[in-house]
Amino acid sequence: VQLQASGGGLVQAGGSLRLSCAVSGTYFSMDGMAWFRQFPGKQREWVATFTESTTDYEDSVKGRFAISRDNAKNTLYLQMNSLRTEDTAVYYCTGWLGSDHYWGQGTQVTVSS
Repeated sequence: VQLQASGGGLVQAGGSLRLSCAVSGTYFSMDGMAWFRQFPGKQREWVATFTESTTDYEDSVKGRFAISRDNAKNTLYLQMNSLRTEDTAVYYCTGWLGSDHYWGQGTQVTVSS
């Protein structure tokens, strides 16, 4: 199973980006998926979670970010609006299927002032 994250880039504060995480190597949809981010010199931090029954967000992104999944494309998304300079980080997607947990490579998001 592979997770391929994309969509990062450079954006001005107040702008938007949409991250994608394409899942391959499995016919099954992940039981749950999430986005994490890692600030320079810091531990990876949770951003948002998606399951078929619920979504959840870290407080600082509530109302600005939206996590969703397209089951037909087996792709997870993170729509990020009203971006702030403090959102600058490397963003990682992750998914779990049964007891197996998978991570994608990171995608850099840089928000300029």
